[in-house]
Amino acid sequence: MRLSRHPPAAEASWGYFLDVDGTLLDIAETPGGVHVDAALLELIGRLRQASEGAVALISGRALSDLDVRLGALRLPMAGQHGLERRDVGGRLWLHAPPPEAKCALKNALMPVLERHPGLLLEDKGLTLALHYRRAPKLAGYAHRLMAQLAAGAGGRLELQKGKRVVELKPAGIDKGTAIGEYLAEAPFRGRRAVFIGDDANDEHGFAEINRANGVSIKVGPGRTCARYRLANVAAVRKWLAGALTELT
Repeated sequence: MRLSRHPPAAEASWGYFLDVDGTLLDIAETPGGVHVDAALLELIGRLRQASEGAVALISGRALSDLDVRLGALRLPMAGQHGLERRDVGGRLWLHAPPPEAKCALKNALMPVLERHPGLLLEDKGLTLALHYRRAPKLAGYAHRLMAQLAAGAGGRLELQKGKRVVELKPAGIDKGTAIGEYLAEAPFRGRRAVFIGDDANDEHGFAEINRANGVSIKVGPGRTCARYRLANVAAVRKWLAGALTELT
């Protein structure tokens, strides 16, 4: 889908769902290399206040990681592509894989990591992510390997593709299901939903937003089902700052 339309001006009745890496923060070489600046914390905090609390983070990162980096915002957050979700009241909802399945996958991947030190395995708790940012020539190998492991899990696991990362996660749960759960709860219920994301793993979220007649915004180039586009992280922050101007 070719897309160049800039998102519309914000309205007071909107609720916001925001991806983190590649959307609010520039992507780093490793997951731990990102920098959360004070300007971002202030911007999102002001948006939360202006929208009466209707702002949530929808990320591939684990909630524990989000808490370390962005916990000062005290936002509802969905981590690991919706597998763990904390609502506005602080209640935690989990969709966990069988622990023995994850252990078997890690054991299968250990020899691969020893042979290819450019690959990085990230255990997020509920998912396993194989990063090849430091070894881009291994992209095809990494995807084939993870696809084979998913196929051997009897339909319980599925692949989640991202920017130079491929992830194994329990099937049937994604960013779209997390957004749908939030939309059934206060303060998001009854609001027009906005979701901003940059990656293939955000397409489920865009589809859910489109079904709800919301505002789906893709960051950067690439095919998408989103209805609007922003160029990069700087453009996202500028648009959100503009939304604040409309709301205050």
